[in-house]
Amino acid sequence: MKNWILTLGLAISICGLSSCGSSPEANKTYTTGSTKVLVDETFKPILEDQLAVFDSEYPAADIDALYKSENELLKDFLTGDIRVAVLSRLLNDEEKNFYENKKINIRVRRFAVDGIALITHKSAEDSTATVEDIINVLRGNPGKIRSLVFDNPNSSTVRYLKEVAGVKELPSQGVYALKSNPEVIRYVNDHPGTIGVTGINWIRQPEEGLEQIIPNLKVLGVRNLPGKPGSDDFYKPTQSNIALKRYPLTRNLYIMNAQGGPGLGSGLAAFLYGERGQRIVLKSGLLPDSIPPREIRIIK
Repeated sequence: MKNWILTLGLAISICGLSSCGSSPEANKTYTTGSTKVLVDETFKPILEDQLAVFDSEYPAADIDALYKSENELLKDFLTGDIRVAVLSRLLNDEEKNFYENKKINIRVRRFAVDGIALITHKSAEDSTATVEDIINVLRGNPGKIRSLVFDNPNSSTVRYLKEVAGVKELPSQGVYALKSNPEVIRYVNDHPGTIGVTGINWIRQPEEGLEQIIPNLKVLGVRNLPGKPGSDDFYKPTQSNIALKRYPLTRNLYIMNAQGGPGLGSGLAAFLYGERGQRIVLKSGLLPDSIPPREIRIIK
């Protein structure tokens, strides 16, 4: 009975998500069948948590998550072979054309807000940085920050901070890109004085092998540019600071579904922004799109 009710709830919540067009996948229901989902690897910890609960709740559903950099993800999503994706930006007009030409409406829903964290070894004297410091290093100008270490040259984190700095290319010195977020964490731990850039979820929920490293690191407080929210002090990427728009380095998490009809893409989307999924986001350290209500029972 419980599973039937949950399935019905999902169906009701996503009944408006279906659109014209057919998917190459064989999914016809919201909680059964199989599908592949492209996921920005920056958000691997939170999606692994979500999928673990979704799979346990709906054992007839088989979702295969493919974790890739943002650039690699978009290449695959815009071929139409895989029609569900989790990423941190909306498609531009040119990117939308592939599905619009097929008369398939892409359903997009935000389900969380992430904070990009600047991390360093706890032995470092400084515990703060400004957005201006970040802009200077990304423009190749001398400043307080001598270097930044990123996860991947094709990552959403690099793209986001390039937009903040207003640059199209990274400087030849002072900016380094590795291959993954775990590599950034290990590098910062092994090279005191360096500053790494990673999603806050990787610090709040480190994968196996990183648990012993995280206590050696600290997250920097960041102050925004003058005249903007968060310019009055140095703020860390906590849920409250993200919610109050005091922390300056934030980005939305979206799930995009172009399956063109009923399927696991719609079911997963409804789960992510439903109460269960939002509670998982809340527990992860990211900010949920909608804060789940708390029920307090008073026994007289």
